[in-house]
Amino acid sequence: MLEMFLQESTLFWTSFSSTLTLLNLTVIMVAVVLGIIIGAIPGLTATMALALLINLTYGVEFDVAISFLLGIYVGAIMGGCYSAIMINIPGTPAAAATALDGFILAKQGKGGLAIGTGVISSFMGMLVGIVMLVFLTPFLYKIALKFGQWEFFLLAVFGVMICGNLSTGTYPIKGWIVGFLGFFTAMIGLDQIYAFPRFTFGYLQLKGGISLIPALIGVFGISEILIVLQEQIPYKILGKIGRIVPSWKAIRSLIPTAIRSGLIGVGIGAVPGAGEDIGAWVAYDIGKRRSKQGAKYGTGCLEGVAAAETANNAVIGGAMIPLLTLAIPGSPPSAMFLAAIWLHGVRPGPMLPIEHPGFLYLIASTIFLASVFMLIYGLLLAKPMATILKIKREVLMPIILPLTVIGAFAGGMRSFDIKVAFAFGIFGYILRQLDYPMAPLVLGIILGPLADISFRQALMQSRGSLIPLLGRPIGLILLAAILLIIYSGIRRTLEYSREQHRPNTLKPE
Repeated sequence: MLEMFLQESTLFWTSFSSTLTLLNLTVIMVAVVLGIIIGAIPGLTATMALALLINLTYGVEFDVAISFLLGIYVGAIMGGCYSAIMINIPGTPAAAATALDGFILAKQGKGGLAIGTGVISSFMGMLVGIVMLVFLTPFLYKIALKFGQWEFFLLAVFGVMICGNLSTGTYPIKGWIVGFLGFFTAMIGLDQIYAFPRFTFGYLQLKGGISLIPALIGVFGISEILIVLQEQIPYKILGKIGRIVPSWKAIRSLIPTAIRSGLIGVGIGAVPGAGEDIGAWVAYDIGKRRSKQGAKYGTGCLEGVAAAETANNAVIGGAMIPLLTLAIPGSPPSAMFLAAIWLHGVRPGPMLPIEHPGFLYLIASTIFLASVFMLIYGLLLAKPMATILKIKREVLMPIILPLTVIGAFAGGMRSFDIKVAFAFGIFGYILRQLDYPMAPLVLGIILGPLADISFRQALMQSRGSLIPLLGRPIGLILLAAILLIIYSGIRRTLEYSREQHRPNTLKPE
C-alpha cells in the first residue's frame, strides 16, 4: 500500500513538474486567453474551436499539444458567460443557463459583478472537477459502467422534464412542449441505426439532420436580434458596469452552491454522452429546488449564475473520466480532445496507466494551470469585454449578425446551416412572443439522438419488452424522478390555474 502511494506520488510530481516549463506555461496562457475570446463570441464554441485547431498541434511536442488544447477547452467554456450576461446571447451552449440570472443582473447595472461571480465560480468548479478526477476516478468509473441503454434513454427524458421547471412562466407544460419539439427536431435526418431518412420530405440537405450550432445561433442569436429590431425604445445597459470582484462575504456564501453544483457537474460529465450544457441545467434546477434563495432564481440572483457556471466547468473534469478509462468522451468538446490525443498516438482505455504512466496526472495538472490562468485573465478581461458588450444593442447587433452567420457556417461548411439558423431564429422569435422558454428547445435537440438510439437499442436487446427495466436500479431511480417531476409540474399548473379563476373578493374603492 505504501509502495503504491509512493509510486503514485512520484508520477504526480513528475507529471506536474513537466507542465511547469516556460514553453508550456506560455502556451497554456495564450490558449486560455484565445479560448475566452472564442467562447465569448456567439456561435464559436469550445467544440468548434478544438475541431478547427486540432491540426495545428500535429507535429509539435505532445506536452505542448495537450497544454494548447486543454487551455482552449477551459477558456472557451468559461468565456461563454460574458455574452450570456451582457447581451443575453450565450457564447457557448454551456452558458445558456447563466443567461437566466446574468442578463437580469446586467440590466440592473451589476453586469460586472455577475461576470466576476461567474469567473470565480468557474474556477471553483474546475477545482472540484480536478479533485474528483484524481481521487475518485475508480468510483465514478464504476457508476458510468452501470449505465445501459435504458439509463441513457431515461436520462434524456429526465433532461426534458427539467425543462418544465426552467420555464420563466408558471406553466411547466410550456417547457415540456418546447423540449419535445427539440426532440422532434433531433429526429430529422438519417436514422442513426438503419440510415433510413426521417422527416426529410425528399429534401437532400435535411438528410444530414439539424446541427446543434446553427439551431443554437438561431434560437439565442437571430431571435434576440429580431426582438431588438422591434423595440420602439431600443434596450441598452445604462450606467456603470460596477465592480468586478465580489466581496469575500459574497464569495464565501457561494461555496456551498459551488460544492453542490461542482459535484453535479462532475457526475453529469462522467456519464458518456452528456456535456457541459446538461450539467449546467441540472445544477441550476437542483439549486432552484434546494437552495434557500431558490425562489430568487431567474430574477437576477448571483447564486443562480454561480450554480450554472460552477457546474459547466466541473463537467470538464468529469468528462475526462470516461474518456481516459473507456475511451468514451463525456461531452462534445472532450470528443474533439479524444481525437487529438489519438492523433498523437495515445490510446485511452484500461491499458493507459501501463502504456503512459502518469498521463492522468498530466491532464489534471494541465487543467489546474489552465484554471489559474482562466481566473486571472477572466477577471482582467471582464471590464474590457463588458465594456465592448455594453455598446448599444442597436449598434452591436448588426456587428454580431455577420459573426453569428459565420459561426453557423463554420461548423459544417454548409450554406444550408445558415438557412437553419435563420429558420430557428424566426421560430424562436415567435415562441418568445408567446412566452415560451427557449433553452428547452436546444436541450431537446441535444438529448434527442441519445434518447432515440438508446430506447431503440434497449428494445432490440429485450425483443420489445419493457420488463428488463424493472431489474435496473439506476433506471428505476431515474423513472421515479421523472414521475415526481411530472406530478409536481402538473400540481403546480393546477394550483396556478385555480388561483387565476378564483373570484376576487376585494371590493373596489
